[in-house]
Amino acid sequence: MWFIYFLSWLGLLLQICFISLSVAAGLYYLAELVEEYTVFTAKIIKYMIFATTTVYLCLLLFEEFPFMMILFGLVSCLTHFLLLKSFPYFVLSSPTFIASIVFIFINHYYAFSYFATVYYTFGEVLGYFTICLWFVPFAFFVSLSANEYVLPTVLENRPLNTRDDKDMDVVSNYFNRRGKRYGLLSFFKYAQESILPQRVKKQF
Repeated sequence: MWFIYFLSWLGLLLQICFISLSVAAGLYYLAELVEEYTVFTAKIIKYMIFATTTVYLCLLLFEEFPFMMILFGLVSCLTHFLLLKSFPYFVLSSPTFIASIVFIFINHYYAFSYFATVYYTFGEVLGYFTICLWFVPFAFFVSLSANEYVLPTVLENRPLNTRDDKDMDVVSNYFNRRGKRYGLLSFFKYAQESILPQRVKKQF
């Protein structure tokens, strides 16, 4: 009896490992696609925001969700639209980015408070969280890696009235900034280089 119990826990551990590897491989593939097709990714995220906005309006019309919960969800969609204007370039200290993060926490607070008092099935709760709260932020999270590989633009250029030559040279700013990478794709590449064994070329 104890042996089959041990096998069940071992099988569960192996399943978790396989699922984690599959999710990591999928995220790595998505991050590479976003890096290569940034314009197409921006269009997809825009349609995702439209779809999420439509879902919130349908919840307002056909369900008895709290008005403040729907209102903060719609404002969150508005911040996502504003964040999409500079895509794929993200300024992590910008008011739009900070507001989008704040509204994510506010929407989760309202969702947990509402579903804790009103009974819904697990599938309904998971559907709301997936489509309304996680769908678009997850797309932006995967797209953070594209910020490291975009060409220098006017958005990255600081005011030209400064005397620092590095501030006046957009290309220099771009290559200086490339040394610091914090995106999802950089994390996976760092993990690949540090964990997986490297292939050694044979020298003849």
